[in-house]
Amino acid sequence: MVQVSVKPSVIQGLIRAPPSKSYTHRALALSLLAESPSTIQNPLLSRDTLATMNACKAFGANVSHTKSIFNVSRSGPLTAPTDVIDVQNSGTTIRMMVSIASLIDSGISVLTGDESIRNRPMGPLLEALNQLGVECWSARLDGMPPIIVKGGGINGGETQITGNISSQFITSLLLTCPLARKASSIHLKGKLVSSPYVDSTIEMMKIFGGQVSRDDDVYNVEIGSYSGVDFMIPSDFSSASFLLASAALTGGNVSVQMKNLDLPQADKAIINILKKMGVDVQCDSRDGIISVTSDGELNGGNFDLSDSPDLLPVVVALALKAKEPVEINGVAHVRYKETDRLKVLALEISKTGAKVDEKEDGLIIHPFTSIDSCTLNSHNDHRMFMTFCLVGLASKHGCIVEGAESVDVSYPNFITDMHSLSAKIEVT
Repeated sequence: MVQVSVKPSVIQGLIRAPPSKSYTHRALALSLLAESPSTIQNPLLSRDTLATMNACKAFGANVSHTKSIFNVSRSGPLTAPTDVIDVQNSGTTIRMMVSIASLIDSGISVLTGDESIRNRPMGPLLEALNQLGVECWSARLDGMPPIIVKGGGINGGETQITGNISSQFITSLLLTCPLARKASSIHLKGKLVSSPYVDSTIEMMKIFGGQVSRDDDVYNVEIGSYSGVDFMIPSDFSSASFLLASAALTGGNVSVQMKNLDLPQADKAIINILKKMGVDVQCDSRDGIISVTSDGELNGGNFDLSDSPDLLPVVVALALKAKEPVEINGVAHVRYKETDRLKVLALEISKTGAKVDEKEDGLIIHPFTSIDSCTLNSHNDHRMFMTFCLVGLASKHGCIVEGAESVDVSYPNFITDMHSLSAKIEVT
């Protein structure tokens, strides 16, 4: 396990946010399904998006890439993989590719991943696909990977899916149902969590030529085809949230340059969260720059993160500098991420001297004097690692953070970018 030493630092400067992981996943999947070539500009090159690229190749896509452009085409129909598809640590990849695997004419696909992936729920997606005429099942019959999918196509029709575990289930169905034999209606059961991620899926489907509409709790998907496009990946608000929060925590001043700010992103909510906590946030839509200035003293409050669960770790870090309690609600579904993030955050953050109450769907962080020096274990979760680095930057004497190797899942250049903002983070 690679660990870093993080010393107190005042974060300041101008930085460009990395490309969106979420949009890169969707652009690759839709390019695989499209009948003509696509060019993806400004993609994110990370462990997760490379897992999706490799899965696309396994199903017959031709992918060439540089650091700034992916070219994706397919010379024939989707083909059965010649080997097991290993998605590594990417939940988005396995959930999208399970539905895509059903579209091959014939053959069997097996999809699995690392230990974390093999303990993440897939049952609701498998059941929904079964209702659409797809034969797919869990190899261990426990609703978790490895997953086996028989090709032959999607019949279409009506299906039901629960919305309270992962929006990725709905995304997976939406992406593939335009290629079913008949129109599909996806009935949502219960409250949909992370709904902006579904909005981004629908936006991308329309860009590639798909037709989908929503009527209350039903998504209606018309049959049709996708056409290749030339698409610019927007900057990632998920990654940018760490950059903005680092300035807020350390009494610094950071400007983050962003691309395509108008596309839907769940973690754009960080702007209003920072404002609510008393941070000066300025948005220049013309130049795509978001600037944060802070004195390092933050307000508390109540935050419902049901639509932006990936902001949970960031808000927890911010809470350590709040003058009043911070209560976070609506994130029971983060227990099914790379780790049980509620449990891990409660365990690790308490090492700083903070009093943390763990609830079924959130956390309460009580105000305290200063962040103690400690060793924080990221539990092989990229968002935990970046969060704990922020904690170290805002601490009195510094912290050790374990698990630096996890950061390449979503933000490979995180430490380098933080160095450019005067962060004292060194691999030990």
